[in-house]
Amino acid sequence: MKSLLKIFKKIMIVLLSLVLLFTLATFLYMRHPKFGKAPSGKRLTLLQQSPNYKDGKFQNIEYTPDLTKGYSMLGIMYDMFFKKHPRRKPIDSLPSVKTDLLNLPIDSNVLVWFGHSSYYLQVEGKRFLIDPVLSGNASPLPGTNKSFKGSDIYSVADLPPIDYLVISHDHYDHLDYETIVALKAKVGKVICGLGVGEHFEHWGFAPEQLIEKDWNEAITLDAGMTLNTVPGRHFSGRGFTRNNTLWLAYVLKTPTLNIFIGGDSGYGTHFEKIGEKFGPFDLAILENGQYNVAWQAIHTLPVEVIKAAKDLKAKRIFPVHSSKFMLAMHQWDEPLNEVSRLNDGEIPLVTPMIGEVVRLDDEKQTFTQWWKGIK
Repeated sequence: MKSLLKIFKKIMIVLLSLVLLFTLATFLYMRHPKFGKAPSGKRLTLLQQSPNYKDGKFQNIEYTPDLTKGYSMLGIMYDMFFKKHPRRKPIDSLPSVKTDLLNLPIDSNVLVWFGHSSYYLQVEGKRFLIDPVLSGNASPLPGTNKSFKGSDIYSVADLPPIDYLVISHDHYDHLDYETIVALKAKVGKVICGLGVGEHFEHWGFAPEQLIEKDWNEAITLDAGMTLNTVPGRHFSGRGFTRNNTLWLAYVLKTPTLNIFIGGDSGYGTHFEKIGEKFGPFDLAILENGQYNVAWQAIHTLPVEVIKAAKDLKAKRIFPVHSSKFMLAMHQWDEPLNEVSRLNDGEIPLVTPMIGEVVRLDDEKQTFTQWWKGIK
């Protein structure tokens, strides 16, 4: 009996030591600057005054559960790791076009997509960069969520000087430390939600570069352009603390164009309200990918993308948030297949290959279903 107790004690000591070692390693690793910094000081005081900040965190306008009723995190983890989900990532390399961004005529109104939710916008002579993730990884852990083959044809060196770096929220697949640090010398102003500026200051950006906004605010830009901040239905956070920074969508209004920049969002009443106030839109850029019925409140399903576009009174839909990273259980090409099938030609879809030029002034521009036939 005594020998069994000794063995048990040794096992417990080993297990406790491993737990302590893992805890210490996690603590030390999370001190890396890529995890950003929580809002503090004057910035924290300011965001605490927001009508959207309650009980120590930002809140969605309508009730937004992390998981749909009837689902559990344990069940989702079991499904993800122990059940088969074929074709979550392509075997083949994705097709692309390497447009020379450094020599695009500055008077052309264009969009160039980099996959997922990253894209370059050039409007009225101003250059915008939205949620750039060009490091090849959508996770704070190296090599754990690598981009699909062929989807990483652009680097920071391929980008011209950026007038406005626009960030929807601080999740790793939208705010990428490696990309942001490499971009520092090329960026004029950073536009983001309340609290997100703390990450940028921590990474060496000057306070005067940062424009942090709440929902329903207007930013006057150069060349007669306005950027309005509007709500999404999502969440935020880079460490273990959630919703200590604000997630945003945007309305970019120029003398000739009206563009909805959606960020991440579940479907909700906010789309109709935005459409009534700011629509119709020449182009609605809407999240369409990495969805699941289990987390439907925070990511739109393809059928809801069409509903949101109609609520916004969009003339064209650009479905993003797909074709680069594996963050859900659906097949990698399902988002584009489903949104195309459900839309059935009703609203023109903008579906460029990565790097292909989208002409924002050309409503009749057509696109191939480039994802067809890729294994």
